[in-house]
Amino acid sequence: MLPFTVNIKLSARTLTGALRSGGNPGCHTALVLHYAGRHTASALAIVKWAKENYHHNIGSPYSLRLASADATGKIIVWDVATGTARCEIQEHTKPIQDMQWLWNQDASRDLLLAVHPPNYIVLWNADTGTKLWKKSYAENILSFSFDPFDPSHLALLTSEGIVFVSDFSPSKAPASSGKKVYISSPHSSPSHKLVTATGAKKALDKVKILISNEKPSAESVTLNDCLQLSYLPSKRNYMLLLYPREILILDLEVNQTVGVIAIERTGIPFLQVIPCFQRDGLFCLHENGCITLRVRRLNSIIGSPNEEPDPDPVQELIYDLRSQCDAIRVTKTVRPFSMVCCPVNENSAALIVSDGRVMIWELKSTISGRSLRASASPLYSPASFCGIPVGASQNKLPDLSLDNMIGQGTVAEEQLKNYFLQEVHLKFLLTGLLSGLPLPQFAIRMCPPLTTKNLKQYQALLAVGTSNGSVLVYNLTSGLLHKELSIHSCEVKAIEWVSLTGFLSFATSAPNNLGLVRNELQLVDLPTGLYFLENLYIVNSEKQYLAVVFKDKPLEIWDVRTCTLLREMPKNFPVVTALEWSPSHNLKSLRKKQLAAREAMARQTVASDTELISVESSVISLLQEAESKSELSQNISAREHFVFTDTDGQIYYLTVEGNSVKDSARIPPDGNMGSITCIAWKGDTLVLGDVDGNLNFWDLKARVSRGIPTHRGWVRKIRFAPGKGNQKLISLFNDGAEVWDAKEVQMVSSLRSGRNVNFRILDVDWCTSDKVILASDDGCIRVLEMSMKPSCFKMDEQELSEPVWCPYLLVPRASLALKAFLLHQPWNDKYSLDIFHVDIKKLLLDPEFTLLQRCLLLSRLYGDESELHFWTVAAHYLHNLYQEKVQTAKTTDTVILPEKLVNPLDICYDILCENSYFQKFQLERVNLQEVKRSTYDHTRKCADQLLLLGQTDRAVQLLLETSAENPHYYCDSLKACLVTTVTSSGPSQSTIKLVATNMIANGKLAEGVQLLCLIDKAADACRYLQTYGEWNRAAWLAKVRLNAEECADVLKRWVDHLCSPQVNQKSKAILVLLSLGCFTRVAEMLHSMRYFDRAALFVEACLRYDAIEVNEDTNILLLKSCGDYARSLKTLGFKHGSIQFASKAGAAGKDLLNELEQPKQEVTKG
Repeated sequence: MLPFTVNIKLSARTLTGALRSGGNPGCHTALVLHYAGRHTASALAIVKWAKENYHHNIGSPYSLRLASADATGKIIVWDVATGTARCEIQEHTKPIQDMQWLWNQDASRDLLLAVHPPNYIVLWNADTGTKLWKKSYAENILSFSFDPFDPSHLALLTSEGIVFVSDFSPSKAPASSGKKVYISSPHSSPSHKLVTATGAKKALDKVKILISNEKPSAESVTLNDCLQLSYLPSKRNYMLLLYPREILILDLEVNQTVGVIAIERTGIPFLQVIPCFQRDGLFCLHENGCITLRVRRLNSIIGSPNEEPDPDPVQELIYDLRSQCDAIRVTKTVRPFSMVCCPVNENSAALIVSDGRVMIWELKSTISGRSLRASASPLYSPASFCGIPVGASQNKLPDLSLDNMIGQGTVAEEQLKNYFLQEVHLKFLLTGLLSGLPLPQFAIRMCPPLTTKNLKQYQALLAVGTSNGSVLVYNLTSGLLHKELSIHSCEVKAIEWVSLTGFLSFATSAPNNLGLVRNELQLVDLPTGLYFLENLYIVNSEKQYLAVVFKDKPLEIWDVRTCTLLREMPKNFPVVTALEWSPSHNLKSLRKKQLAAREAMARQTVASDTELISVESSVISLLQEAESKSELSQNISAREHFVFTDTDGQIYYLTVEGNSVKDSARIPPDGNMGSITCIAWKGDTLVLGDVDGNLNFWDLKARVSRGIPTHRGWVRKIRFAPGKGNQKLISLFNDGAEVWDAKEVQMVSSLRSGRNVNFRILDVDWCTSDKVILASDDGCIRVLEMSMKPSCFKMDEQELSEPVWCPYLLVPRASLALKAFLLHQPWNDKYSLDIFHVDIKKLLLDPEFTLLQRCLLLSRLYGDESELHFWTVAAHYLHNLYQEKVQTAKTTDTVILPEKLVNPLDICYDILCENSYFQKFQLERVNLQEVKRSTYDHTRKCADQLLLLGQTDRAVQLLLETSAENPHYYCDSLKACLVTTVTSSGPSQSTIKLVATNMIANGKLAEGVQLLCLIDKAADACRYLQTYGEWNRAAWLAKVRLNAEECADVLKRWVDHLCSPQVNQKSKAILVLLSLGCFTRVAEMLHSMRYFDRAALFVEACLRYDAIEVNEDTNILLLKSCGDYARSLKTLGFKHGSIQFASKAGAAGKDLLNELEQPKQEVTKG
């Protein structure tokens, strides 16, 4: 066995360059790629990764699915690991404006919604390419955003305003046309004239309403300046609008602007924003390529210490700048294009630049010192890691995700000290950089081919000469840049390799005023990066001689090894139009003679296998001379031949040996050929190309020739494929390229610009004996099969320079088995985890790292959104239950701060949060809405919310503010009196309840619910809301008004509704049950849904936390879960885990254990 491996088979791939301006400039949430397989007609406009919000098993494995849309309206869904297209979708020929995968994947994980110009949204099955439904709207649709809290809600950004769709469903097209609202641009608002250097805060009070049901006046600018619309995933019913110099945060409950992030007058405008899920933060991309992270300030009333106190303080959503990365140098051709953020961990961002660069910025947290705080609202580390509170000495990985870097900060500072929390600062760190090709022109040359002699040293290197004088060397095995050399000061015209580690590059400048040019010829040694040595040049096959051809000077012959001029031809030497060295030479015969002499002398030194004879001194000297000649055999001068043609088409055959050049033969021109432009010579075949597109194939051994007219004009280059006996060649024309079989004299494949492809080919070469390389004017270099048809790169053929953690690239069985292995192996030092980062390995080997934390960590490492949400909620409520039991068992009188107040579930989980925390958040929200109210409608909405929240005194104050001119003055006054005088006596309650019931029956649902809440009948109000289909509103009301038991009843009815076949949102139902502490029912549902892995692990976690009552029913559930999970692990081939869970499955597990032990017994018997 050799101690090394060489990937001989190189994959078809594309080296990409600068981005082309194409696609929808308003759709900034997608990266624009330059080329992908079947998108041959146009550049890509949008790419979207599929969601992973579903349960993964052997039938639904982890897979990398990507949807790409190009400028011609074609959508292709890819399996990235295999490089194959799952389906192709084409509705119209206009560019796709926007597309997104549906995030709710309980019913199907293959649904893709796309905007087809000008005003259609179409839902596609991305697995089969089937169109499910199509809906048209009145205005042109620019982009859209799904509500992350309600899959039936959708917002469309149109040319005139926003259309809110509230009846979106995968099963049928929306019946209504949605609610259309108009938005005036902030620049058209007079309030922006008042914005000063500190102006965002004071201007916010003036920018009251941007959303209205009335179309704005003709003078005002509408949504033309709006770059992006997006729901906030961190809290329900909030939306952001991105403008070049502002980010507006809208509260959709009252259609108000509640936050403005304004850039100073000298600041850099925004280009894109990505809202975070785990924390209320925003990743912002600016026009100078700088990425900033802004996190919402919680103590929003506190002002700057240097600022005078505001006499009229205004509550608002303030997003403080917490970190920013370095900007890039922006030019006319270099600008930031787009940004994406890690969707699972939200701790890194990738920036793509128009010149093809991809920059990976990772967010890092550092613990600050004890010095005086510089900010008014410091960030603190979270109290928990992977769902479980940890102490200061326990292992954790703070940079794992955004919510592990910074906490919620919802309690007082003196309380934080008791939970090992420290102030943290965030910073961006550049951890990855991928460079693209520069702008064309290109000159390419592949290194010498792989042979048995260079097997140990071979690297598949491609040299690319550029227009700026640099040479890029790419390793085609990995597709990465191997080395970049700034060699010339002008455009590189050609490159020729002299060895596996060295090449010659030739560059020429533009003509000066006298019509003269500067020629540069450099010999480069790759290992050292040194270049020595001056124009068309040709290196012979043995890399000994170099022929330099000038336009107005005679030919020169150089020695490549010594970089010396051997011979300059006389002035009457013919003008050379094409030249090629002979592939044959006498170097091999010279070396054979030397080797024979060496063997003969060696034989004279040994008389037999056991007996040595005396050796004369003359023989010894002869042997030493032979050895020295053998060592210097690389430098012997062989006799070489080359042919060239002159302007008349006459062919000259010359011989070079040492510094002598002899004219051996001349062949008169062929009358059917024009001026010869290029020559290729391999074996006994000589091929000539001329200015008229004719190819002349010469068989030197048979002394016959055959001319083939291609009718494609000037033949710019001919190049034979490597490999002994391989007679394939590629010819380059102005309008494309052709591959020919010189032995059969027939064309193998053809590529023509404007017909097959829309790019022009600049240069060609062979990568291997069966793959060609094409450099094109669209900035790409393509490695293609000999057919020159578009092909896709397969990720599993990628040779990686270092290990990469991506289980999606494994086969399904291996990926799932690895996941189970990381959860169930006995954690001791004899197991190797070298594939992981040191910190992650340390966590997995830590015996104090609980099962819940392992499940959460693995869900993050796998990017599994479904498991991440499940285990986050499960870990939170299981730990809370355990802490409550511990605190209840304590008999001391010490006051213990409830942990759920210090570390509540993040508000991004909305209804799943603790009731007290949810109520607190809703009160803060309505207080902010109250401060921002400017019209009667907003005041009325605030009063209604306050009544539902039980804040009757404040609601009465708002009702009494109604002016006498308002038509609702009388009703509001009576309503204020009713709220103030309502009593809990039986007759009044009966009357109010009767009135409320009648109002609900007659379509006044909201009013009837308010009346029921006034008399503390919120439970009845929730039932009415659920009866009329207002399930989300009923859950909200139950969380803010009912006690724990009544709230649980309402939410359990909601769970039944979510589990119904018409709704089919069982994943959400399970999360609701987790928040209620119904752990046994959760385990039953998981098992009934055949989520055997999740069910077994959850039951095991519940038993460890004593969260499930042990009885006959739970024992049966435990045995079933462990038994089914053990069988699934056996299917994956993970025997160790299968035995572990089969041993917990009782009688059913014994049969499985016997099956697992059978192979051992058979081996023993054998």
